[in-house]
Amino acid sequence: MAKPTVEHIITKDGSSTLYSPGFDEHYHSVHGAIQESMHVFIRSGLDLFKARDAVAILEMGFGTGLNALLSYFCAGSQRIDYTALEAYPLLYEQVQQLNYPAESKFPHAPEVFRKLHEAEWGSPVMVCERFTLEKIHIRLEEFQTDKKFDLIYFDAFAPTSQPELWEDAILAGIYKMLTPGGIFVTYSAKSSVRRGLIAAGFTVEKIPGPPGKREMLRGRKPC
Repeated sequence: MAKPTVEHIITKDGSSTLYSPGFDEHYHSVHGAIQESMHVFIRSGLDLFKARDAVAILEMGFGTGLNALLSYFCAGSQRIDYTALEAYPLLYEQVQQLNYPAESKFPHAPEVFRKLHEAEWGSPVMVCERFTLEKIHIRLEEFQTDKKFDLIYFDAFAPTSQPELWEDAILAGIYKMLTPGGIFVTYSAKSSVRRGLIAAGFTVEKIPGPPGKREMLRGRKPC
């Protein structure tokens, strides 16, 4: 799998993102990388599990590590079992351009961010006693597991850029990976994605999107 060619961009909230010329896509919203991730994945996803002692998360698209970093700090005292899939891992020198530790303003963020990116691929790594990360270098279409997840962050590039990752068969497979009552969140609000989620069995709602985007989708697997 080829290493991605990317360009460093500063978004409107001051936080970094990367632009991929190959996919003609930004890794995050140009309206604000951190504020988008906080809205889509933390407030609309992880925050729904505040009453839980432990949460198993699957992220489609580890990318810059921003969602993992925010999940680490926003989970509080919860135990997080975090699995992240990535077909095109970034080079470490590309990661070093990103300003998330400074812009997120969390204590010890530089150390945590470094640990997330230095974690070995292909095996679980205990970042701290309450946060375990397993990064898997694989295409989503090839990923198979018996593990079940409470929360899925679907952060693939847009359906226009990576249509194969948004097909009905993929969404049906994602549905099977969720625990009853599990949550699927994505920045996309595309009608075809909504129809695919419903066909898979999800109860789907359109909710307000992050700045620059009117709506996003959240799906729940019935209990």
